[in-house]
Amino acid sequence: MSKREPVVLILPGRGNSGPAHWQTLWQAARPGCVRIEHAEWTTPRREDWVADLQRTVRALAPAPIVLVAHSLACSLVANWVAAGEIGTVAAALLVSTSDVDSPDWPAGPIGFSPMPLMKMPFPTIVVASTDDPMVREPRSRCFAQAWGSAYHVIGARGHINADSGLGDWPQGRAWLDELLALSRAQG
Repeated sequence: MSKREPVVLILPGRGNSGPAHWQTLWQAARPGCVRIEHAEWTTPRREDWVADLQRTVRALAPAPIVLVAHSLACSLVANWVAAGEIGTVAAALLVSTSDVDSPDWPAGPIGFSPMPLMKMPFPTIVVASTDDPMVREPRSRCFAQAWGSAYHVIGARGHINADSGLGDWPQGRAWLDELLALSRAQG
């Protein structure tokens, strides 16, 4: 019996990821990469996004899945895991976690707070910046510790998005490749 190749599932944050965002560049360059579809990107509701993720994971089964989440989508992953059904998700790369509990969190998203703080049931890597306007670095570290994640700080790179000047972000791809190798070894 042959093993199924892992599927990379791109989970953009609020507003989706534009054409110069590393998530979009990865999706264009990686065969078999899938992007989640949401009906609402500006004022998302947690329960809608969680249902979208659950539906997408079920549709991709039985392939192992590696999630690539940015910004608000990191809270989506935590809320989805807290809901209890992880399907074939084997690992997750969580970038610029965004502090949905902060009093400075912008209006728009509904129901993403409080951020679930439990150990993730699969390997995760959290990547943070020292000057992210959506989350202070010590708070990112707190999320990583609670989730049992490997933790990497990449310096002053803002929200680790298209404005960060990372292009297709080779270091991020290396961390994704590490998670893909783990998922293949588990499979």
